[in-house]
Amino acid sequence: MSNPPTIHVPPDGEPSALKRAAKRAARLAALVGVSPVLASYWLSAAVRGRGPALESRSQLLSLWPGLTGQYLRRAFLEQVLARCHPTATVEFGTFVSQQGAMLDENVYVGPRCVLGLVHLERDVLLAANVQIPSGGKTHYFDDPTKPIREQGGERKLVTVGAGAWIGTGAIILADVGKGTVVAAGSVVTKPLPYNVIAAGVPAKVIRNRFEPAPEASA
Repeated sequence: MSNPPTIHVPPDGEPSALKRAAKRAARLAALVGVSPVLASYWLSAAVRGRGPALESRSQLLSLWPGLTGQYLRRAFLEQVLARCHPTATVEFGTFVSQQGAMLDENVYVGPRCVLGLVHLERDVLLAANVQIPSGGKTHYFDDPTKPIREQGGERKLVTVGAGAWIGTGAIILADVGKGTVVAAGSVVTKPLPYNVIAAGVPAKVIRNRFEPAPEASA
């Protein structure tokens, strides 16, 4: 049997002046469109706190599909997160729960992701269904005499380094180094170094990205 054809997708080129102007106009329109949600966010934040206000509005905006949804989510997150760059893209079904989250230049967050206290550095790619809660100790469970919900926990900023790629369904509980690839379905429980490929539960380094892949056995 012949191998199926491979389709190569070219990288995005530099946008033209007309395209840049159209994007600026679309961003302004999105900010106007999302202003009622922003107003309700600030009112709710004054009463309930910024965390609950962010989570509920982020969930609401996650339901808007297509390009319009991307612009609306970005316009909202630019105003309420610690940092959200105008080039960041957040897809349908994704929501952010922590105001301290940071999304840098050219970040792409795929559909149905859940983000807590996270810093996605420039050019990070998240596939669908990636979960990055606020570290691995959001709930303590050391005291067997108390329900887990009564034991508290801690939030820690999780950093995904510039240019990293996180595969579908991965769970990231610790920092990921720049340029590192995390395979689909992996669970990262300990920090990963730069420019490696990691996989598994818990995730372990398979090899350096720039080493030749081992040949498959016949």
